[in-house]
Amino acid sequence: MSRNEEIGILKEIAELLNEGTDSKTVLAGVLTKLLHLTGLQTGWIFLIDEKGAHQLAAKVALPEPLSQNHNQRMCQGDCWCVSRYNSGKLNKAVNIIECQRIENVILDNAGDTGGLTHHATVPLRAGNERFGLLNVGSPNKTHFQKDELALLEAVAFQIGTALKRIKLTQREQETALISERNRLARDLHDSVNQLLFSLSLTARAGREMTDNEEVKQTFSYIQDLAQDALGEMRALIWQLKPKGLENGILSALSSYAEMLGLTIEAKLTGISSFPEKVEEELWRIGQEALGNCKKHSQTTQVSLTLNRSSDSVTMTIQDKGCGFYFDEKHELPSFGLKNMKARTEALNGTFRLRSELGKGTEIQLEIPI
Repeated sequence: MSRNEEIGILKEIAELLNEGTDSKTVLAGVLTKLLHLTGLQTGWIFLIDEKGAHQLAAKVALPEPLSQNHNQRMCQGDCWCVSRYNSGKLNKAVNIIECQRIENVILDNAGDTGGLTHHATVPLRAGNERFGLLNVGSPNKTHFQKDELALLEAVAFQIGTALKRIKLTQREQETALISERNRLARDLHDSVNQLLFSLSLTARAGREMTDNEEVKQTFSYIQDLAQDALGEMRALIWQLKPKGLENGILSALSSYAEMLGLTIEAKLTGISSFPEKVEEELWRIGQEALGNCKKHSQTTQVSLTLNRSSDSVTMTIQDKGCGFYFDEKHELPSFGLKNMKARTEALNGTFRLRSELGKGTEIQLEIPI
């Protein structure tokens, strides 16, 4: 391959990478482009996290035995390139690897690999930050020249730089979202909240100014509606901009419960610090659970316990209210409960609901750290 051809390949791939904002879409596109421009036929990209767990982020023309059962052989188990990467011994493009995953297909007599027996592997990185591996190969190809490896390293560096850019962009978007939520919370507090408060006072004054019983009842109804709306608005403002979260999740949830008019008994055991993402989800799930207590339990007494061990956090919220019939074999009965379960499982946690008529309700979730 001539120098001009290499420059042309790098230019086309750079243009593709600069346009992308979603990592998986970018990786799928750049892998397809790389194989097309180099004449190689097969490729796959592993993204590898800080714990060494890999995921198949992109693939092109995998042999059928490797793509069976949703790419099971690629997604599960270990291999030489991932092991070397995790041990810190894979820092540049490696010429040829006899692929353990392909060898297992042959040993298990699981199908035809189409002549693919080897592949080159290149770490994806940007400076000292590492993201995963780029693997490419072709049927019956058992050797890559030095210039081919150099080109793959240059492409891998471009991919790593793009992944870092996308990561930074996502952080900026999250920061902008928080800023917008705070602005909306201020606007709601300064305008709608004040209007509802004024409406409640006006209805109260109107009720006291008349002797007509029907008019009094109407003003009382308006006042009750305004108070309910005011409570909902305050809860919404709390959801947008929680007060006290900077003092810890237990403090925030206790204050939120008191704002709802609940009497809460809160207890924390174990370690007091939580990863930011876990704390955010505990806050959202706790809000939903306490809101359910306020609306449905017919009691104001609630208990909250948090236990943080070295490898997990468990949160339990319980009331001694009216409860309801629930069979664990059936689907969760409300959107709020389903949302709490989905948030928990998104962090690889487990969610449990227990409730009996007349004996209250308990939710418990455990999230690995």
